[in-house]
Amino acid sequence: VQLQASGGGLVKAGDSLRLSCAASGRTFSRYSMGWFRQALGKEREFVTAITRGGSTFSADSVEGRFTISRDNAKNTVYLQMNSLKPEDTAIYYCAAKGSDYGVERGYEYEYWGQGTLVTVSS
Repeated sequence: VQLQASGGGLVKAGDSLRLSCAASGRTFSRYSMGWFRQALGKEREFVTAITRGGSTFSADSVEGRFTISRDNAKNTVYLQMNSLKPEDTAIYYCAAKGSDYGVERGYEYEYWGQGTLVTVSS
Protein backbone atom coordinates (compact mmCIF):
# COMPACT_ATOMS: atom_id res chain seq x y z
CA VAL A 1 0.00 0.00 0.00
CA GLN A 2 1.30 3.42 -0.95
CA LEU A 3 -0.07 6.43 0.89
CA GLN A 4 -0.12 10.03 -0.29
CA ALA A 5 -1.06 12.71 2.21
CA SER A 6 -2.17 16.16 1.14
CA GLY A 7 -4.05 19.22 2.30
CA GLY A 8 -1.58 20.82 4.66
CA GLY A 9 -0.94 24.53 4.72
CA LEU A 10 -0.68 27.71 6.73
CA VAL A 11 -3.78 28.74 8.65
CA LYS A 12 -4.65 30.98 11.58
CA ALA A 13 -5.69 29.85 15.01
CA GLY A 14 -9.35 28.94 15.02
CA ASP A 15 -9.41 28.02 11.35
CA SER A 16 -10.23 24.63 9.86
CA LEU A 17 -8.32 22.39 7.51
CA ARG A 18 -8.97 19.02 5.95
CA LEU A 19 -6.21 16.57 5.23
CA SER A 20 -6.57 13.70 2.80
CA CYS A 21 -4.62 10.50 2.46
CA ALA A 22 -5.06 8.56 -0.74
CA ALA A 23 -4.05 4.93 -0.81
CA SER A 24 -3.06 2.85 -3.79
CA GLY A 25 -4.21 -0.70 -4.30
CA ARG A 26 -7.51 -2.49 -3.98
CA THR A 27 -7.26 -3.57 -0.36
CA PHE A 28 -7.74 -0.23 1.37
CA SER A 29 -10.77 -1.50 3.28
CA ARG A 30 -8.63 -4.17 4.93
CA TYR A 31 -6.56 -1.59 6.79
CA SER A 32 -7.11 0.49 9.84
CA MET A 33 -5.91 4.00 9.13
CA GLY A 34 -4.23 6.41 11.48
CA TRP A 35 -3.00 9.96 11.56
CA PHE A 36 0.11 10.85 13.49
CA ARG A 37 1.99 14.11 13.80
CA GLN A 38 5.45 15.26 14.64
CA ALA A 39 6.25 18.77 15.72
CA LEU A 40 9.72 20.23 15.38
CA GLY A 41 11.95 18.84 18.09
CA LYS A 42 9.32 16.49 19.42
CA GLU A 43 8.53 12.83 19.07
CA ARG A 44 5.86 11.57 16.76
CA GLU A 45 2.49 11.29 18.47
CA PHE A 46 -0.80 9.62 17.79
CA VAL A 47 -3.61 11.88 16.62
CA THR A 48 -6.53 9.75 15.58
CA ALA A 49 -7.41 6.48 13.86
CA ILE A 50 -10.28 4.66 12.24
CA THR A 51 -10.58 0.91 12.16
CA ARG A 52 -11.69 -1.28 9.31
CA GLY A 53 -15.10 -1.39 10.88
CA GLY A 54 -15.33 2.37 11.27
CA SER A 55 -14.59 2.75 14.97
CA THR A 56 -12.61 5.87 15.76
CA PHE A 57 -10.08 6.73 18.43
CA SER A 58 -8.52 10.10 19.15
CA ALA A 59 -5.91 11.63 21.38
CA ASP A 60 -7.27 13.75 24.20
CA SER A 61 -5.56 16.81 22.73
CA VAL A 62 -7.70 16.70 19.59
CA GLU A 63 -10.89 15.12 20.90
CA GLY A 64 -13.88 17.19 19.85
CA ARG A 65 -11.87 19.22 17.32
CA PHE A 66 -10.53 16.65 14.87
CA THR A 67 -12.60 14.06 13.02
CA ILE A 68 -11.31 11.14 11.03
CA SER A 69 -13.35 9.48 8.30
CA ARG A 70 -12.78 7.12 5.44
CA ASP A 71 -14.24 6.53 2.01
CA ASN A 72 -13.39 3.00 0.97
CA ALA A 73 -14.76 3.57 -2.52
CA LYS A 74 -12.20 6.33 -3.00
CA ASN A 75 -9.40 4.62 -1.06
CA THR A 76 -9.09 7.76 0.99
CA VAL A 77 -9.00 8.70 4.66
CA TYR A 78 -9.69 12.25 5.79
CA LEU A 79 -8.77 14.30 8.79
CA GLN A 80 -11.07 17.24 9.41
CA MET A 81 -9.37 19.66 11.78
CA ASN A 82 -11.41 22.40 13.37
CA SER A 83 -10.55 25.07 15.93
CA LEU A 84 -6.90 24.73 15.13
CA LYS A 85 -4.36 25.88 17.68
CA PRO A 86 -0.71 26.87 17.27
CA GLU A 87 0.25 23.71 19.15
CA ASP A 88 -1.30 21.68 16.32
CA THR A 89 1.57 22.81 14.10
CA ALA A 90 3.36 19.69 12.88
CA ILE A 91 3.98 17.39 9.98
CA TYR A 92 0.99 15.08 9.74
CA TYR A 93 1.45 11.52 8.57
CA CYS A 94 -1.12 8.96 7.59
CA ALA A 95 -0.45 5.30 8.14
CA ALA A 96 -2.06 1.91 7.57
CA LYS A 97 -2.10 -1.30 9.53
CA GLY A 98 -3.83 -4.59 8.96
CA SER A 99 -5.40 -4.85 12.40
CA ASP A 100 -8.04 -3.05 14.43
CA TYR A 101 -6.05 -3.34 17.62
CA GLY A 102 -3.46 -0.99 19.00
CA VAL A 103 -4.28 1.75 16.51
CA GLU A 104 -2.64 4.31 18.77
CA ARG A 105 0.71 2.54 18.56
CA GLY A 106 2.65 3.97 15.69
CA TYR A 107 5.29 1.26 15.67
CA GLU A 108 2.63 -1.28 14.68
CA TYR A 109 1.75 0.44 11.42
CA GLU A 110 3.04 -1.19 8.29
CA TYR A 111 2.75 1.63 5.78
CA TRP A 112 3.37 5.36 6.04
CA GLY A 113 2.72 8.34 3.85
CA GLN A 114 5.25 11.09 3.25
CA GLY A 115 3.64 13.67 5.53
CA THR A 116 2.03 17.05 4.99
CA LEU A 117 2.92 20.19 6.92
CA VAL A 118 0.30 22.03 8.93
CA THR A 119 1.26 25.40 10.34
CA VAL A 120 -1.11 27.27 12.63
CA SER A 121 -0.27 30.88 13.38
CA SER A 122 -1.48 32.68 16.47
